[in-house]
Amino acid sequence: MRYHDVLSGPRKRKIPEVPAEPGLVVEDPASGYCGAVVKIEYGNVVLEDAKGRHRVFPLAPAGFLLEGKPVTLVPVKKTAAPARQVSASGSVRVQGLQARVARDSRIWVEGKHDAELVERVWGHDLRVEGVVVEPLDGVDVLADRIAEFGTGPGRRLGVLVDHLVAGSKESRLVGQIRDEQVLVTGHPYIDVWQAVKPASVGIRAWPEIPRGIEWKAGICDALGWGEPYEGWQRVLAGVRSFRDLETPLIGAVERLIDFVTEPGDDAP
Repeated sequence: MRYHDVLSGPRKRKIPEVPAEPGLVVEDPASGYCGAVVKIEYGNVVLEDAKGRHRVFPLAPAGFLLEGKPVTLVPVKKTAAPARQVSASGSVRVQGLQARVARDSRIWVEGKHDAELVERVWGHDLRVEGVVVEPLDGVDVLADRIAEFGTGPGRRLGVLVDHLVAGSKESRLVGQIRDEQVLVTGHPYIDVWQAVKPASVGIRAWPEIPRGIEWKAGICDALGWGEPYEGWQRVLAGVRSFRDLETPLIGAVERLIDFVTEPGDDAP
């Protein structure tokens, strides 16, 4: 046998809250006005009747009827837009990327380390654009390699050169290139290692290496990094994005990518 608690009083019916989605048809019970939700502004809801007339009502608790039953209209909760993912170069990452068919145009870099560093930071962008990066194995062979490659419309070359400063051997060799389909850019550092910010590899500054000592070997000796291949692994591991690189290298690579992907340079 059930006993009713007379002191508790009648239970209040919970009035459902309904998001005021545009187009939702409700009725104002006080006036009998029926209309579709247009928008919510300043704590009020704007309704539009069948003749296109608008009226404004406060968003009061249990203030409207939906299919004959009282409801409380509430603002629609805004869902946060999904955060854009960016690549290591700072560009917007393309989701579900399928690498584009490679262009005939190419980007050449001086060696294996340069190619790995470019891939680490710009790899996503290069796959989006269908650009292949190849090591040149030294700028001394640049003129011969360009002749072998055979440039032309839709077949461009972008070349990244280390230590491209006035009076250097590299600048003299590059100065001999006369081809509108070739763009050579570079950075002022002795080696691409030095284009990585010291803090990113856990040092205060890159050591000064005397002339006559092979630079990478001298760096590894000065820092206790072992052999150059071991030192390179430390350097590459310190690069997570373009923020770990010095500005001259970033600008040089971006210019090359733009050059070999200009409109009209698409692969067939």
